[in-house]
Amino acid sequence: MSSGVHIAFYRFVRIDDVAAVCDRLRQLTEGLLGTILVAGEGVNGMLAAPPERIDAFIDEAAADQTVGVAFGGITYKRTAYERIPFSRMMVKAKQEIVPLGVDGLDLPSRVDDVAATDVPPHEWRELIRRDDVVVIDNRNSFEFEVGRFRGAVDPGVVNFRDFRDFVEQHAPEWKAEGKQVAMYCTGGIRCEKSSPWMQDLGLKVHQLQGGILNYFKEIPDADADFDGECFVFDNRVTLDTNLRDVGRQRSDIDG
Repeated sequence: MSSGVHIAFYRFVRIDDVAAVCDRLRQLTEGLLGTILVAGEGVNGMLAAPPERIDAFIDEAAADQTVGVAFGGITYKRTAYERIPFSRMMVKAKQEIVPLGVDGLDLPSRVDDVAATDVPPHEWRELIRRDDVVVIDNRNSFEFEVGRFRGAVDPGVVNFRDFRDFVEQHAPEWKAEGKQVAMYCTGGIRCEKSSPWMQDLGLKVHQLQGGILNYFKEIPDADADFDGECFVFDNRVTLDTNLRDVGRQRSDIDG
């Protein structure tokens, strides 16, 4: 066992030289563990290390001439760990930092549209209990089975295009019934990628600011709304509503 700090982060921002950003991040993350994805639309990553090493990375990345465009002002979600979350450090160039299966979606130019859909954790509980709101879990089905907000709908996602197909199928019905959509995911990135596209379909969209993990952090009685645990994509496997590693093994999850 080895205690430390886990940070998760993403940012949709235009990156012109993906290769240069990847090269510099490999230097800045020396001695850390985790994964960072870099694409023309932004960065998405998770890192783990002792607190002082994490703090050093955050300061260096924000001030760096090459990667500061992405990391200056980025939001980090911190959790403590006892089990080391990762076994190695990887920085990868990708076409998208999170896939949706919708062509031509320019997220860096839609950041303001996304911000308009954010719902702070302290307003989420009231929103998802409204009769005119359909609550959608914007994660994979196996994540939904591990834990979910009470009353949420599982879109049946096995691969990323399934969510797109589910929304396109149900959007006319939701609009005809005057329904608004409240959706959530683990840390916010999948919702942020989906929101502008759903707005373009004519839907009134709300997304949980910072995702499930931020809700657990900000709402002491999160278990009043959330059943089960939150799956996380690292060696801790799941966290409870108090952000504690409950000791699951990957073999416990049918994902």
